[in-house]
Amino acid sequence: MAFSLSKLFGSKDSKSPSGDTIEAIITDVENQPFGVSDHNVLFAGLNELGGYFFFQTVIVGQLNVKCKNGAQLFFIGDDFKLQLEADMPEFESESSPVKGRYVTKIDFQIEESDVKKLESAALKTIQIKVKKQELIFGKYVSDVLDEEE
Repeated sequence: MAFSLSKLFGSKDSKSPSGDTIEAIITDVENQPFGVSDHNVLFAGLNELGGYFFFQTVIVGQLNVKCKNGAQLFFIGDDFKLQLEADMPEFESESSPVKGRYVTKIDFQIEESDVKKLESAALKTIQIKVKKQELIFGKYVSDVLDEEE
């Protein structure tokens, strides 16, 4: 999984009529969103390093947090729930050139057996709990796809 950091941060020219919207973030970032919430977009993917698996997440949007106690990631679907713990307890959101937009990178440990379960699961939501905040992400459906159907 590769992210273009310049694309994640957006450009100073990124403006939308109603401020920094989900669509503005998605337009600025070249990667496909993994999920969306009201004010944040989740980009994610699986990575393996030396036999250890990590689920890497990048949250772009209004989430602005400095954490010392880690985070939890929950995958929730039909008869399926998987909880992952952050790889590192300390992380911090980075501001971007776009006013009110932050980029938060969090890696989560995942077991190989859970990777296989996750690949076959029908997910409904993805939750991230960090500090006292709970972000709930749903599946992103593009307006372009809706118009084609």
